[in-house]
Amino acid sequence: MTKRVQIGLSVTGVVLATLSQAWGQVMPSGRFAIVDVKLFDGETVREHQTVMVDGAKIVSVTAKGAPAAGVPVVAGAGKMLMPGLIDAHVHAYPENALAESLALGVTTDLDMFNDMRVVEQRRAELASGKGPAGADIYSSGMLATAPKGHGTEYGILVPTLTKPEQAQAWVDARLAEGSDYIKIILDDGTAYGLHTPTLDNATLKALVVAAHARGKLAVCHVGTYQEAVDAMEAGADGLMHLFVDRAPDAGFGALVAKHHAFVVPTLSVLQSITGGPEATSLAKDPRMTAYLPAADVANLGKTFGGHMGTYDGVEESVRQLRAAGVLILAGTDAPNPGTMFGVSEHGEMESLVAAGLTPVEAMKAATANPAKAFRLVDRGRIAPGLRADLLLVEGDPSVKIEDTRNIVGVWKMGVADDRATYAAAIAEEKKAEDVAKASAPAAPVLGSISDFDDGTLKTVFGAGWSESTDSIAGGKSTVKFTVVSGGAEESAKSLSVTGTIAEGTPYPWAGVMFAPGAAVFAPSNLSGRTALEFWAKGDGKTYRVMMFTVGSGRIPQIVPFVAGAEWKMYTIPFSMFGGTEGKDVQAILFSGGVGAGPFAFQIDQVRLVSPGK
Repeated sequence: MTKRVQIGLSVTGVVLATLSQAWGQVMPSGRFAIVDVKLFDGETVREHQTVMVDGAKIVSVTAKGAPAAGVPVVAGAGKMLMPGLIDAHVHAYPENALAESLALGVTTDLDMFNDMRVVEQRRAELASGKGPAGADIYSSGMLATAPKGHGTEYGILVPTLTKPEQAQAWVDARLAEGSDYIKIILDDGTAYGLHTPTLDNATLKALVVAAHARGKLAVCHVGTYQEAVDAMEAGADGLMHLFVDRAPDAGFGALVAKHHAFVVPTLSVLQSITGGPEATSLAKDPRMTAYLPAADVANLGKTFGGHMGTYDGVEESVRQLRAAGVLILAGTDAPNPGTMFGVSEHGEMESLVAAGLTPVEAMKAATANPAKAFRLVDRGRIAPGLRADLLLVEGDPSVKIEDTRNIVGVWKMGVADDRATYAAAIAEEKKAEDVAKASAPAAPVLGSISDFDDGTLKTVFGAGWSESTDSIAGGKSTVKFTVVSGGAEESAKSLSVTGTIAEGTPYPWAGVMFAPGAAVFAPSNLSGRTALEFWAKGDGKTYRVMMFTVGSGRIPQIVPFVAGAEWKMYTIPFSMFGGTEGKDVQAILFSGGVGAGPFAFQIDQVRLVSPGK
């Protein structure tokens, strides 16, 4: 294993100077020149270059020289100019994903699973200028997976398939929705101690053929070495992860090269999954955290828990791929635990260097390589006629890759990102969250919420129960709830929740919500207890418990449960809800399940407990 040297965590004078410059210097837009700069053009490094931008494009790249009179100038001495970074594996469903990416130098995000309605909304906001500036987004839209396979567990209505004959219609439906490429799941969960349904190799092959018939790339999510081999033999254009079940055979790199495929190792998320060694200190670096909400900083410090699989063979796989000349792409899988938008691309480059790439090769993996692999011919390099997607940093990442964190300026299509205003808004948001957390009243130590035995919806504390549906997002899901006779453990009463989940919104929901604070969505400090306990029964479908916290920015953390025909008790540690400690809980929602259609379940004896009690 490659030895890693952790970067110092103290806020040095150099860091403070960099932040001051990044926050205080107003960068020009539209027509300007960056002069006397060390240039990484996506392929090679050159000294003393002048890059001229006019409008959205680069118009010239020349040896050191003065631009025409009146052209705004950015001093490049002591700095490196790079193409804007491209993150080759994200899931950009949070509203701040693209803005956060851009503020930290990522000008293009390649999304690998999303509802295309969300993607189109993000694109429309960027085009209109009504929303915040952000990275460009390309997306696979929905992923190809088996019924109950990976990807179906997140509360999104995913169209699945089971046989080769369905492949072309499935691909065509995705392209009609606007997908830019096709992503296929080949992962039976065994690398992580699970047993998950997955596609067979015949269906995998048919999907690849169907995508290629329409001129689209087919990329594959894998979890094991054998799945990676199968994806290559099926003709997949790229692997969107490396595997963690074992070390590669000696010929792995040659196999990928033989099939002319590319690989996105996603080292950041594999480290989080396996408990592998961390190569970065991103969560404690003010050059990065100044542009991250508190919840995102916290997410950088999280892991999947359980140390599933092994990281031991991952770096060997990278070394083989490099030796075989395989195109390696930097991608993070943000916002999974241990990752976040923009920031983790810097960590990914550092991890690639730790795995054996040179700093220049790692920068290429984050710029020219993904542009080439995904056929983005207008970006990823700095050359006349290409988009002016640029990243200016203090120092020299071609020598010290960590210098990519010293961001001085970011441009997308020649427009400078207003990083100072963005950072100031983040700082204000953090202050407000700190105030809300500090003022959140503590819940009773007893922890009981409702047992419904008196025939009412009375709660021991909080603002009580209320309905919650996707109507606030334009959806048409419905819910009704009432206290009925018969409860768990032969108790007198329970709460019946019925309704319908309707298609038409990206994330449909309908259910009953408990507000632990003095008013709906007022935070409450539940840290005196560390788990949610309840009894449930129902129609055998999968349902969801969603926890909303101040720190998560009202994006719920979701844990599924199955409401079977008989009463069953569930104990869900707070840690399963995105690692929250329960200090700022706003709501707990019991919602209808993933699939569209009617639902019916009952809950009883809802309480807060400590595990083991």
